Amino acid sequence: MIMIRSIVRPEKLDNVLAALMDAGFPAVTKMSVVGRGKQRGIKIGDITYDEISKELLLTVVNEEDKDILIKTVIRAARTGEKGAFGDGKIFVTPVDEVYTISSGIKETSSGESSEVKI
Repeated sequence: MIMIRSIVRPEKLDNVLAALMDAGFPAVTKMSVVGRGKQRGIKIGDITYDEISKELLLTVVNEEDKDILIKTVIRAARTGEKGAFGDGKIFVTPVDEVYTISSGIKETSSGESSEVKI
């Protein structure tokens, strides 16, 4: 399993969520975040904004779905044909275990599942 963390512009959020749903990825956790990238914030007139609002989307998928999910996010989040600074980033990390709280089921990256005794 793979966790995909996508940081996107707030105005692109609805496009990205709709594209993920259409591509068969309905499970998403969304958080509003602030930060800055290589551009070190943005300067408008005499005011510098060090922290810029973004949306963080967390998705966990099987390894074989990683590329299609990433392409879906890039297509939906990119500004214009070639993109622009501040369009966001995508981070990919392995997930070793997943626990479903309601059932107590543990899933591992190898595809095994078992019930956690409480």
